[in-house]
Amino acid sequence: MKKSVRLYITGTVQGIFFRAFIKENAERYNVKGFVRNLEDGRVEVFLEGDADAVNKMIELCKKGPKHSQIKKVEIKDERFQDFKTFKILHI
Repeated sequence: MKKSVRLYITGTVQGIFFRAFIKENAERYNVKGFVRNLEDGRVEVFLEGDADAVNKMIELCKKGPKHSQIKKVEIKDERFQDFKTFKILHI
């Protein structure tokens, strides 16, 4: 079963390789979508793929890499968009 979600992650998440951590794990779990820094200091992550893999990615986003401090993760269900890759986007 396919699943698509958009996450807004608040905390110490910029400037610590957070986006690279997310991309590396998305590729490991064959999850497609994107990650990008937002101007307000949050990170936005769009994930889609197999529901189990997306759920694993959500849990990774709640923990983050070693130097991150996640304070809040907003999760919104999204319509499946059939992304072909996972990309780091830049504003």
